[in-house]
Amino acid sequence: MAASQTHGVNGVALAVFVFFFLAVTVMGFLAARWRKAEQSANLDEWGLGGRSFGTWITWFLLGGDLYTAYTFVAVPAAVYTAGASGFFAVPYTILVYPFIFLFLPRLWSVSHKHGYVTTSDFVRGRFGSKGLSLAVALTGILATMPYIALQLVGIQAVLDVMGIGGGEHTNWFVKDLPLLIAFAVLAAYTYSSGLRAPALIAFVKDGLIYLVIGVAIIYIPIKLGGFDSIFHAAGKALAQPGAVPGKPRGEVTSGPNAQWAYATLALGSALALFMYPHSITATLSSRSRNVIRRNTTILPLYSLMLGLLALLGFMAIKAGTDIQGNPQLAIPQLFEDMFPSWFTGVAFAAIGIGALVPAAIMSIAAANLFTRNVYKDFLKPDATPEQEHKVAKLVSLLVKVGALVFVLTMDKTVAINFQLLGGIWILQTLPSLVGGLFTRWFHRWALLAGWAAGMLYGTLAAYGVATPKQKHFGGPSAAIPGLGEIGYIGLTAFVLNVAVAVVLTVALRAFNAPDGTDETSPADYTADAGDQGVLADLPPATAGAPAGH
Repeated sequence: MAASQTHGVNGVALAVFVFFFLAVTVMGFLAARWRKAEQSANLDEWGLGGRSFGTWITWFLLGGDLYTAYTFVAVPAAVYTAGASGFFAVPYTILVYPFIFLFLPRLWSVSHKHGYVTTSDFVRGRFGSKGLSLAVALTGILATMPYIALQLVGIQAVLDVMGIGGGEHTNWFVKDLPLLIAFAVLAAYTYSSGLRAPALIAFVKDGLIYLVIGVAIIYIPIKLGGFDSIFHAAGKALAQPGAVPGKPRGEVTSGPNAQWAYATLALGSALALFMYPHSITATLSSRSRNVIRRNTTILPLYSLMLGLLALLGFMAIKAGTDIQGNPQLAIPQLFEDMFPSWFTGVAFAAIGIGALVPAAIMSIAAANLFTRNVYKDFLKPDATPEQEHKVAKLVSLLVKVGALVFVLTMDKTVAINFQLLGGIWILQTLPSLVGGLFTRWFHRWALLAGWAAGMLYGTLAAYGVATPKQKHFGGPSAAIPGLGEIGYIGLTAFVLNVAVAVVLTVALRAFNAPDGTDETSPADYTADAGDQGVLADLPPATAGAPAGH
């Protein structure tokens, strides 16, 4: 049995953790030489890995991108806290893949043809609107920042359970020094290697996670007396009074009163997942549209892993895991209590590396958005590829610094609340992106107005959600206007967004409001890597520039 956190540092687990951390650090820096192009000082090379990744690299990269350290910590923590409602992540990661099969290949094709690096590049080119493009870019950056912060929260949870950094009354610098070191290493190899670093490290990260979950789902139930005993203990614990007077803490199976909230949260989360900039960055790094199509069929393997991961929340209840008032510690502490020390180190390494991969991709994606759609579009339209490359690397550092400050200076619940807001916000970019991939009927001004309406409603509705512990931003669900049922705020805001866009488009078309210039053609949306055209032969900076502006 591993040493408990209360008995100090688990030396063996720490040694194993450090070994894997150093290994992926070396891989991160060596990745700069992996498939390096002769002319590497541009966004295509640094921010998209040269658009050269095949099926398996893309699969590991997307898996490492979407199934993060925070997923590893938060999903079972939600099950530990409230039971069945925490399983919403499983159906939403099943729903998302048929959805993205419809539009991601089209986005890849048009982006490859025109040298688009971000979704905002596409929106600007499709609708001829820098204003709409800026709205999509800023939304992506805002939604990504707390997501990066939560990866650092995941690392911090592991460090807390390992007992390094001191107690609550330790000097802040000593307490946070391990996290600062992890951040510095992440920042250094991302700056040096760009997207190639997380692509290479993702192999180690995903391998470790599959190993740890495979062992945990067999080993821990044997030690706890089997799944019958686990579910019985979870049912008794969740039936006890919870934070809301007169109501139980949770339930093992979802009841009828929770079905609207559960279904809308799952559907809304599925629609939002591939609107995040880091999801698109990993997608556009692949070398052909068929790579994307194949990945939509094999990525659901991660959903199986996620379902097994969620069950660890029930195991933590049965094990009587001491979370010290912080549910985020449930799984790290369960591993500490159940596994031998050496394997505890392997499990902690899986979570720690599971934070580094997505944090790197997210910071690169945010940097790409700022560089292309703020710096180049508004500050320096004549920026050279080398200047874009330099700005993106600097912005990736600033983004990570911002996330680190966020984690070190604010309560962890604030980071979680902002990440919930991020999901609501990023969903409001769907009409512009997915709608634009299939039709140009929507008017650019109507899409911008719909986006503003969805953002405003979603933010205000989330602000009004209160719990016994929080006055504002207490959760992702609220009453749906006109129905009275409790549903996901992001999906309600999305419906409002689309309604405003449709009504205003009809009105603007009736008044013959001017359209922007569409620089794409129908053939662009089905083009593959081997298809040649005028734009395909241009360097990325030229191909991504709006035609006719």
